[in-house]
Amino acid sequence: MLHWAEGSKERNAVIFANSDLNMVRFFLRFLSECFDLPPQRIGLRLNVSTGNGLALRQVEDYWLKGLGLPRSCLRKHTVNHFPTSSSGKKRNKLPYGVATLTLYSTRVAQHIYGAIQEYAGFEEPRWLDGPPRKPAANGVAPDSAEK
Repeated sequence: MLHWAEGSKERNAVIFANSDLNMVRFFLRFLSECFDLPPQRIGLRLNVSTGNGLALRQVEDYWLKGLGLPRSCLRKHTVNHFPTSSSGKKRNKLPYGVATLTLYSTRVAQHIYGAIQEYAGFEEPRWLDGPPRKPAANGVAPDSAEK
């Protein structure tokens, strides 16, 4: 249900973003325990402002330690990005920013979508079928091989 509320609805990936360490930790525990995934399969990306008195390394360490992930899980961050709807004046609201966990796995993504539909009692065909996909240059469909 956390993924339904806070996750991306990608067909072939599980992407979950939140600023609450405990919520992200709980979702990571769900992925690790229910799907027997090693930490190295998870990518961690941050959206953070450096105008909060913390160095980027401190923010990375906060999330890595709190989630029990190795530094090798870090991916490219978004730093000091303000949406066009923002004046950029809101500061220190999220000193550790927002963490995004990413797992590229069609099997896990489809399992989660199926469970959500089963528990909630509805069908959402777009989660399963998704938009039409263009074949890759090598002629192999992009979702035919799990990363």
